[in-house]
Amino acid sequence: QVQLVESGGGLVQAGGSLRLSCAASGMIFSINAMGWYRQTPGKQRELVAAITSGGSTNYADSVKGRFTISRDNAKNTVYLQMNSLKLEDTAVYYCLRVSGASGRYYPVGSWGQGTQVTVSS
Repeated sequence: QVQLVESGGGLVQAGGSLRLSCAASGMIFSINAMGWYRQTPGKQRELVAAITSGGSTNYADSVKGRFTISRDNAKNTVYLQMNSLKLEDTAVYYCLRVSGASGRYYPVGSWGQGTQVTVSS
């Protein structure tokens, strides 16, 4: 069974930084594209960033230049480095396998608990 455990969320002031981690198990991690999604109460989940098995990345326009997705296949872990955080970045962040073409990804599998990121003024 695939398990994805997000961590690293917390409370941070606007302009600050946070790094999220996603530990994967139950799959051959290295061959899968991975993505970070986020959801704010009352809003639809959106794909924030994705990374392919080869390391190519894709970002939502709202986070370009501020967020960086990366992966460490040896550790079966994907990261999301978030810099210059804004109030609107407040959300629960989820890590999931993704499939599809660049810029047109869809989530694969079940949603986990996610990790809460709260940006304060």
